[in-house]
Amino acid sequence: CSGNPGPGGWGTILMYKENKKEIFGGKKDTTNNVMELTAVIEGLKLLKYPCEVELYSDSAYVVNSFEQGWIYNWVKNNWKTANKEPVKNEVTGQNLTENILCRPNNKNVIKIYEKNGVKVDKLPKCSDFKINSGKYEGLWTSLFVKPLAFILLKLGELLNHNYALSLIIISLIIRLIAFPFTKKTAMQSELMKKAQPELNRIQNKYKNKQDQESLTRQSQEMMAVYKKYNISPMSGCLFSMIQLPLFISFFEAVQRIPAIFEGKFLGLQLGTTPIVGFTTSAMIAYIILMLLISITTYFSFRFNLADNTLDSSMKMMPIMMVGMIIVTALFMPSALGIYWITTNLFTIVQNIAVKRSKVVNAKK
Repeated sequence: CSGNPGPGGWGTILMYKENKKEIFGGKKDTTNNVMELTAVIEGLKLLKYPCEVELYSDSAYVVNSFEQGWIYNWVKNNWKTANKEPVKNEVTGQNLTENILCRPNNKNVIKIYEKNGVKVDKLPKCSDFKINSGKYEGLWTSLFVKPLAFILLKLGELLNHNYALSLIIISLIIRLIAFPFTKKTAMQSELMKKAQPELNRIQNKYKNKQDQESLTRQSQEMMAVYKKYNISPMSGCLFSMIQLPLFISFFEAVQRIPAIFEGKFLGLQLGTTPIVGFTTSAMIAYIILMLLISITTYFSFRFNLADNTLDSSMKMMPIMMVGMIIVTALFMPSALGIYWITTNLFTIVQNIAVKRSKVVNAKK
């Protein structure tokens, strides 16, 4: 294929004794795996009688399907995995969400859903989706998920079906709505950094004392430090809990809209995972995506840690978190990677703004 997905072709040679026949074909919008399997299927369809066939292919996907028994298990499990979970989209590497809100346009994706018992034909087109579309799924979906999905789709249509740009804009709007809460959380984090040396001294002072009197004194001294720096230990958790439903519902809305994952943005196919994207002609775009995910994740975590008060294990936390996020992001559709980068960048800018405001207030 020229691009994956993109225009592609297939070819098959059938040989029996001295007889030889060549067949070929192609599609305007297809993938490597589809063309590789099509070549085999079209060749076998020409056989007029049951017979033993020796199959040769330069496709590891085709060879492994037979040699490792994938195809037999797919058929046996009605095209589901051994764990009875829906088969992921092998073309893009994306794990397809079962409870989608609207109908995909990609015919191959529709077939996967239909094979797994999802009645796609009863779903509205994404362009026709409304807040009250589909059956009632509870207050969570009705108040949060469907309205956010509707806004995402309509804004994407206004932007000439650029759903990635719609995703970025809505992400930033949500972060701005939550900014008063996230700012207070960030300010509490900055105050905690300032108080950390004194808190560490108190902890070291009572390090080997486990009697009730010592524990009580330690608690009282730490509370005095919190009061001194105007720190409310519970406020950070409270602010996070207030904004959490908005972030979770938005993430769910994105996951349940097929139209987002069928689009393209800056060379990225939005439904394709980086691990699959590395094997395509757009490899550079997916490498840049992973670099941006790694860098923004590191700094978004790093800004929340004090530079001179944490022990070596805590200072390694940003690196450990980046490693975990990288592994997760490799198997995550690029649309979600774009969402992750956007929120990280907002967090970084927010923390820089809080630090600068703290410096200005200190000068006053």
